[in-house]
Amino acid sequence: MKKLIGVLLLAIAPLLLQAQTSWRDSLAVLNRQIKLSPRSTDLRLKKAAVNIELGQWEYAIEEYGRVLDIDPKSPAALYFRAYAHTHLRHLDLARRDYETLLSFLPRHFEARLGLAMVKRQLGRQQDTMDELNLLVQQHPDSALAYAARAGYEVERELYGPALYDWDEALRRQPMNADFVVSKTDVLLRMKRNDEAWATLQEAMSKGVPRAALKEWIDKCK
Repeated sequence: MKKLIGVLLLAIAPLLLQAQTSWRDSLAVLNRQIKLSPRSTDLRLKKAAVNIELGQWEYAIEEYGRVLDIDPKSPAALYFRAYAHTHLRHLDLARRDYETLLSFLPRHFEARLGLAMVKRQLGRQQDTMDELNLLVQQHPDSALAYAARAGYEVERELYGPALYDWDEALRRQPMNADFVVSKTDVLLRMKRNDEAWATLQEAMSKGVPRAALKEWIDKCK
């Protein structure tokens, strides 16, 4: 296995090097353009995105800060700086950016979800649930909103509420195999194996590929 991994790495190494070289070339071009137009937030946002692609998280954070010096309410800069802070586990700084963005765009889906996940990492259970409840209230047609809340409820072993939320997510996206297996998992945790199997059968009758559910079919046997 180690030998196979080594062969694969040797095979893809030129591709990885080429991709990184391309990003570094883009960064050099953007740096030159920024020198000519230092107050262009569009150029600086593009540069920060390239910094992230290269794994230069601190540089990205600095660049988003420069954008915010020019435009303090830039949604993109606030959101992606929060994302970068989260990656580096600067959780309080990430929380602050998400909250700032939500103060003037309270229905921003990704920021609300990001804030919920930051509060989860901070161990603030009730605050996390409050954010997820608000996400569902603000976006009642979003399957992802229900799925996000369901995932956290499962984490807290709140299986009854989680089952309700997976049903709501599936009502909106009945062909989503991930949602099907997540509901099945909850039913199995609740020792409701017959209902778990029925959930899988119903999904397959609607066209969800059997191969996508095979692991869970085996667990129901």
